Amino acid sequence: MSASSANRRRILSLWLPRLPIDRIQRFFNSAGLGKANHEPSIVVIKDNNALVIHALDEAAERLGLYIGQPLANARAMCPDLKVFDADVAADAKTLSDVADWCDRFTPLVALDPPHGLFLDITGCAHLFGGEAALLTTLVRALARQGFAVGAAIAGTSICARTLTRQASSSIVADGGEAAAIERFPVSALGAGDAITTGLRRAGLKTIGDVAARAPSEITARFGARFSTLLAHALGQGDAPISPRKPLPDYIVEKRFVEPIATDTMIAMTLSRLADTLIASMEKQGKGARRLEAAFFRTDGVVRAIMVETGRPVTKSAVIDRLFRERLDALADPLDPGFGFDMVRLSASRTEIVVQEQRDLDAHVHDNDELAALIDRIAARIGGKRVVVHLPEDTHIPECAVMAAPAQHHLAAAMQAEWPARVESEPPLRPLRLFDKPEPIKVPFAAVPDGPPHQFTWRRALHAVVRVEGPERIAMEWWRQDGKQLTRDYFRIEDAEGLRFWIFRDGLYEGEVFDGDGKPASPGWYVHGLFA
Repeated sequence: MSASSANRRRILSLWLPRLPIDRIQRFFNSAGLGKANHEPSIVVIKDNNALVIHALDEAAERLGLYIGQPLANARAMCPDLKVFDADVAADAKTLSDVADWCDRFTPLVALDPPHGLFLDITGCAHLFGGEAALLTTLVRALARQGFAVGAAIAGTSICARTLTRQASSSIVADGGEAAAIERFPVSALGAGDAITTGLRRAGLKTIGDVAARAPSEITARFGARFSTLLAHALGQGDAPISPRKPLPDYIVEKRFVEPIATDTMIAMTLSRLADTLIASMEKQGKGARRLEAAFFRTDGVVRAIMVETGRPVTKSAVIDRLFRERLDALADPLDPGFGFDMVRLSASRTEIVVQEQRDLDAHVHDNDELAALIDRIAARIGGKRVVVHLPEDTHIPECAVMAAPAQHHLAAAMQAEWPARVESEPPLRPLRLFDKPEPIKVPFAAVPDGPPHQFTWRRALHAVVRVEGPERIAMEWWRQDGKQLTRDYFRIEDAEGLRFWIFRDGLYEGEVFDGDGKPASPGWYVHGLFA
């Protein structure tokens, strides 16, 4: 094999031809309601205002039923037919679950809708005993899970998919794609009914017949897209697959001959994988910012746990502690079922570790401890729930502060500059600001810009005894197209000593009008409470 061919990709195409009916049968089996194999069952879907067969099991296929057949015709052939409605969303979820399970073979897994997958196994087949052993292992494992499976391996995704539909379990050596598919009908390319019909009318019944024609003739008659599809099927170049997940920067994993199920073994495995992962990153001077632990169950279920850090992690003990916090706080505990046969730890986001000069200033070490504390809390309750507040360059009160995840904005929060409070003066803004201003009832107020004498809030009447204001705040007209009104804010103290921050939304006889275009009374709101 030449150096250029050794670098060619190897693609495994996986096809689940009976996915909709297999999904339903798996559900019945899990609920203890399995049916006898001889009972024919089909899944129907509406097509052109008629119900047609979308999927069928082996028993129905033996009766001569086929996909696309009208339900009425199928019932005429088999009155005792069991019929289920199609659920495309559930089928897509099942295919996604199968794709998660296939991550154990390669992290490069792409969807091939509606019922197929592509696995880029370039350079990893030897880990499973070669391509033939990998193909056999995958097919048998999915068959045990209750799926009808077809699979094939080739140098291009289009060739592998064609083989999967026509000659399952085939493995084509690099360069042998054209010879492997030349005898198949043109419909195997999946180019669409119009192109397939046109090829047959032109006397081109097999892929070999089409390949024998000059590419220019094919392009002129059927378009460049079909010409490219044919070239890829013949092994003449290939479009890259689109993996469902980005490839992590670092991956370490542990496979088990005997599945593990105890918390102790799971913790020990994660700890050892963390040591290996840190050693790999340390060689390139990197630390982890986002880590994911994936647990592969023997029945095909995959559970993934993710943690993030505010600073690059370079110690395995930190990773071990973060995952312990995350596992302890799971609302849905990690169910091992019959055990995990593989555990994977990956770093999907890494950064170069910058060696900082450490002095005798204690606040440097305090910052490290604060960042570590935030990471632990975020691992337990979620990173979005641990926030810091950053000032925003706006005078609108509810927009003047932004809540941001503390793990990613801790440094910015520590360097943020807030408006200084004037000595011996009361605060201009309340300690508690409502997310949304709450309306209050004001029977009367001094016009045009005076405060109310009393107001009702939350069914309680408050008599105003002291007032400071108004502070007029106009909305940002360049952002909201004049839809928001000018506000006049007042600092109010009632007879009980409670202090409120209220505002009138709109100017008298200037911004608020009724349905007839006449001036109307503006609304009043409470926006916050002072200490």
